[in-house]
Amino acid sequence: MTDSTDPVTPDADGPAAPDDLPISADPAEETAGSPVLTAGDVPPAPAPPGGAPPSMLEDSPEDEIRRKGLRQMRIVATSLLVFAAIVFLLTGGHAPESVLGFVNTAAEAAMVGALADWFAVTALFRHPLGIPIPHTALVKRRKNDLGRSLQQFVTTNFLTEAVVRQRLEHTHTGLRLAEWLSEGRNRHRVITEVVSLARRALGRVGDDDIRTIVEESLLPRLAKEELAPIAGAFLEGIVDDEAHHGLVDLLLRELDLWVERNPERLQKLIGDRAPVWSPIWVDRMVGKWGYEQIQTWITQIREDPGHDIRVALDDLLGDLARDLQEDEHIRERAEALKVRLLTHPSLTDTVISLWGSLRDSLLAAMEDETSSLWRRVDGWIAEFAQHLNDDETFRARLESRFNDVVCYLVQRYGPELAGIISHTVESWDADEASRKIELFVGRDLQFIRINGTIVGALAGLVIHTVAVLIH
Repeated sequence: MTDSTDPVTPDADGPAAPDDLPISADPAEETAGSPVLTAGDVPPAPAPPGGAPPSMLEDSPEDEIRRKGLRQMRIVATSLLVFAAIVFLLTGGHAPESVLGFVNTAAEAAMVGALADWFAVTALFRHPLGIPIPHTALVKRRKNDLGRSLQQFVTTNFLTEAVVRQRLEHTHTGLRLAEWLSEGRNRHRVITEVVSLARRALGRVGDDDIRTIVEESLLPRLAKEELAPIAGAFLEGIVDDEAHHGLVDLLLRELDLWVERNPERLQKLIGDRAPVWSPIWVDRMVGKWGYEQIQTWITQIREDPGHDIRVALDDLLGDLARDLQEDEHIRERAEALKVRLLTHPSLTDTVISLWGSLRDSLLAAMEDETSSLWRRVDGWIAEFAQHLNDDETFRARLESRFNDVVCYLVQRYGPELAGIISHTVESWDADEASRKIELFVGRDLQFIRINGTIVGALAGLVIHTVAVLIH
């Protein structure tokens, strides 16, 4: 690893070039005013030749900062080598026991240490001096082996059930999730992501897809299944749980509102049923009285849970549920009605139309952050977060299930996931990978050169001192 001040410039495929000469792939480009790179620079990865696959190693904005830091540290390390050489030349010829003799020996040892560590660092990424010395350019030659070793290291020491479970147990995932979801901006972020995914999913489902699902999957399956017993059992469960009362209340409330808003229309409807010979004023009185009776009757049904109409409706639904399960005649009629409905030529178009209306309504609600959809989802998430924070048993159970799922995925797919490392490294170009790795770790490796220079000087000084004392 050298820079613009290194004594030599190693190259992977050719001889070294002096540091003061520019290096260019084409002299014509150099004379044309293209940028000139010195031997010590680490240029960005070159574009692949025509027909070659695109590079898997992309430059990031931080690469230029790393390149600058690497160049600076190279200058520092090489400057120490040059300084030691100058001191060695200036102090040569003095007696070994003199002060300058000690300085000369220290400078000589410093040069040896600097050159040795320069060779060691350079040999990681390229052939020093361009000479194919055995066991040099290790990153280029053993790139694939390094990738497989890294894969094995990650698989053995990181992607194991014991490591992952220990980490998850100390993370308190449930409590952290509850705290995170308790903030409105985080819930908004979750809803935004869910809405984005839902919009993409809805956008990918076209009318032709719905037609295919309905005609090739849904309708044939419904035609084969006997739905009467299933519908009867479902209806029986609803009646037993009184789950239909809410729907009845809703219908009665809407009916009451409609009657209240349309008195003239309802009175006219009653009056039109009067005999022709009846006076108009009598028709009006009868219409008004009939309207008041209807309004009073609906109000009584709404306010009285034990009203005869409600009881009769419960009995009717209960009888229908039993008949759908037990009465063969009713079941046959229900199946015949099902067949007529499923074979109706307009059924598929109706389903597609309903789907289109539902999709448009959902998309419109997703677009409007003030819609009831956003408010309800936000409320559900807030309730979940509060429950997760308050109920320790629920939180512990959720964390246990989550940890089990993660550990299973790691145990089952960890080796395949780590395999991405070796496959990716194998896809890299050797020269490009060497440059990229050098860019990331080269700056720190320059400290080896610096330390080698200093330690060499100190070691030489100690050895020289011992030799002088002995003689």
